[in-house]
Amino acid sequence: MTPEKKVKDKVVKLLKEHDAYYFYPVTGGYGASGVPDIVVCMGGKFIGIECKADGGKATALQMKNLTSIAKNGGYAVLVDETGIGSLKMMLIEISAGRGTAFAGIVFDLLKGSKDEDCND
Repeated sequence: MTPEKKVKDKVVKLLKEHDAYYFYPVTGGYGASGVPDIVVCMGGKFIGIECKADGGKATALQMKNLTSIAKNGGYAVLVDETGIGSLKMMLIEISAGRGTAFAGIVFDLLKGSKDEDCND
């Protein structure tokens, strides 16, 4: 199992705990490139989650897609193994209907990053 797969498995475990609808988009050949690893609908909210291992960085195309999600009022998250706890708290707030502060921002939950807007 790859390190990134381990992160995806942890994210999926959290999504299942919240009974969220999610899927892994297929991008090779027929789909759009740069789409987040996991696309989620939870509590009527759209969430795009890009998973990385060991603080890996998103590509320019991945960031373009996450930024587009955020600009349209969705929840855009870039996460590695160190950000799982922050993602858990975010999902709790969203599922409780209190997560509006998270919409419209790309949340960078990577090792060494702060939970902040990384559109700058």
